[in-house]
Amino acid sequence: MLAHVVAQTASGDAPPFDIFSLLLPLALAFLIFTMFRRQRKSQKQVKEMRTQMEPGTEVMTQFGLYGTIVSIDQENNKAVLELSPGNLATVHTQALSKVVQQESAVAGDGAEATGDDAAAQRDLDAYDGAPVPDDASSIDGADRAPSGGATAAGTTGSTLGESHEETTERLNREQAVRENRDARDARDPKVNPDN
Repeated sequence: MLAHVVAQTASGDAPPFDIFSLLLPLALAFLIFTMFRRQRKSQKQVKEMRTQMEPGTEVMTQFGLYGTIVSIDQENNKAVLELSPGNLATVHTQALSKVVQQESAVAGDGAEATGDDAAAQRDLDAYDGAPVPDDASSIDGADRAPSGGATAAGTTGSTLGESHEETTERLNREQAVRENRDARDARDPKVNPDN
């Protein structure tokens, strides 16, 4: 078979022109061109971002930390970030993935908040400085008696209207009953076969 192919090429019988033999190199050239173009575009974006990075700029690292640049050492590829007031971190400059745009500056271009945003802001402004209770007494339905007369501790009875002292006494009694039961179970060989 190989001899037949060699003999055919030597005799001068060239195969006719095939369009598919031309498409393969063209497709390969197009793929290489788009790969290099994409790489140059990403390098250009990284270079633009690096020029924006100066002390005072808020940035995000590749591992998700947000901070403000305090100083940059280009020779040693180090950047000092202030993550929170007084909390500094030194990272490699390649770990700085993007510059965080100040959203307040973008939103404050004279455009007023509309619809739900404005209503939510008014609601927040109305509650600003209002005292928040430390317990769940202000939740609707928090004063309801548990269904079936059972409390969270598993005893029956109503805890409605208990004072703090009464609640403490009740919890101490329940704890003592539990401890006595556990001690009795530990001594009984039928209940605890490990003894």
